[in-house]
Amino acid sequence: MSENSIADLLKAATDRAVPVVRAIPDDRLAAPTPCAEYDVKALVNHLFQVIVQFQALAAKQNSDFGTEAPDVVAESPDWRERFADEAEKLVAAWAAPGADEGTTGAMDMPARTVGSMALLDLTVHAWDLSRATGQVYEPAPESSGVVAALREAVAGLGPTARKMGVFGEPIPVPEGASELERLLAETGRDPRWTP
Repeated sequence: MSENSIADLLKAATDRAVPVVRAIPDDRLAAPTPCAEYDVKALVNHLFQVIVQFQALAAKQNSDFGTEAPDVVAESPDWRERFADEAEKLVAAWAAPGADEGTTGAMDMPARTVGSMALLDLTVHAWDLSRATGQVYEPAPESSGVVAALREAVAGLGPTARKMGVFGEPIPVPEGASELERLLAETGRDPRWTP
């Protein structure tokens, strides 16, 4: 894999997301998150749907986001470990030769852009879940290139994502804000959000 391949970036992001999901206590599943439309349980289910559907996209297959996310949390007592397994499969799918080349998905977008969408969800929603459940989120180290790649992706995807209601309007951040805080603010999140 080349430096900063989508698979490398996803691996760095999953290394941060999996411990957050594993540490979600059952008594916080109904708690609010920075994503107003999701409580913790619904956001975990959404993230499951993302990591499964983006495996298909890596293989240049169609994805299905048209249906409601399956309730994996309710259906699987071992959902935390299933999440870790699916996250590992996501990284492997994007590490396959040619996964980040050409175009993929119904919108026929560049594969690298599509991979960046999975990376964004894994990073930002892991932060959402950590905030909602009283955990401290440590972003992937700067050397991994994750946050830098995401800020670049958000700059390109932002206008369309805001029109579609995927991102909120950017929020101003104070001087000295971290790169992660800037990324969160660019997606319309308040980096200082608390439940």
